[in-house]
Amino acid sequence: MRIESPRTIAAIDELGVERLPRASLAEMTSLGIGGNTDVLRIRQHRVLPALIRLLRADGIAHRFLGGGTNLLVADGELGWVALQLVSPQPDVVVEGRTVWVDAAADLGRMVTTCAKRNLGGMEGLIGVPGTVGGALRMNAGAYGTEIGKFVREVEVFRAASGENETLRGEHISFGYRHTSFAPADIMLRARLELPEKPYDDILAGIRVCNEKRRASQPLNQKSAGCIFKNPPGGSAGRMIDGLGLKGFRVGDAMVSERHANFFVNAGRATSADMLGLIAEVRGRVRAAHGCELDEEVIVWNA
Repeated sequence: MRIESPRTIAAIDELGVERLPRASLAEMTSLGIGGNTDVLRIRQHRVLPALIRLLRADGIAHRFLGGGTNLLVADGELGWVALQLVSPQPDVVVEGRTVWVDAAADLGRMVTTCAKRNLGGMEGLIGVPGTVGGALRMNAGAYGTEIGKFVREVEVFRAASGENETLRGEHISFGYRHTSFAPADIMLRARLELPEKPYDDILAGIRVCNEKRRASQPLNQKSAGCIFKNPPGGSAGRMIDGLGLKGFRVGDAMVSERHANFFVNAGRATSADMLGLIAEVRGRVRAAHGCELDEEVIVWNA
């Protein structure tokens, strides 16, 4: 979608929001797939309610784009604009064992920043791509660690009220790749509490996790991480691998040769290619195991 009204463009400028006309979301997502739309980059949280009111008044649909690492976006001209928070500097502030972190901060960099202050517990998250906001939304986790364990409060923009609100950690439910945030809630900032741990011990844990990832994941290919959630008591990757589907492809969308629950863009894959591959693999798992796999990747239609 292209914002064409001079009045609306002027109002966006007055809010200090940067507009990128007809940006390619293929260049902003780890899968390298996605159509074109205007992207609005927001540098100050306080202008968000006014920006949303402006877009709603003008009938402009919108979606929030984080790091784009767990996202499959439709091709072509998109019917909505993308909003993206810009991380302030500094975006991670450490006070004793308390860490204030902006939602737009890079997750891995947050882990290393805390490690340098002898705060650990999140070593397993070091290689999880994307922003802190995305990690909060999905309760990101790996190697026995989930971010929700450390959350004490989260500041969110609540679409229902059109205002910013702070939620205490005990009022937020964190499950496996699921949280109790409303679908339209936008993460703004979080307060974490981390355990003290010697830097050398944290670094050793990070190295172990990085070695495991290099050995098992297609880090040098375009992907969105795991496509499916693991079913209760099972492994989506093992199910797919057991059906001999590594290397199976639809167009340029391919099941990774290294990790069967990673689907990669092996060339110039389209959204239709990737959706076709997801549907085909899900159908084969259903037929073989009687199990319906749920998507972990987030799909944005046009």
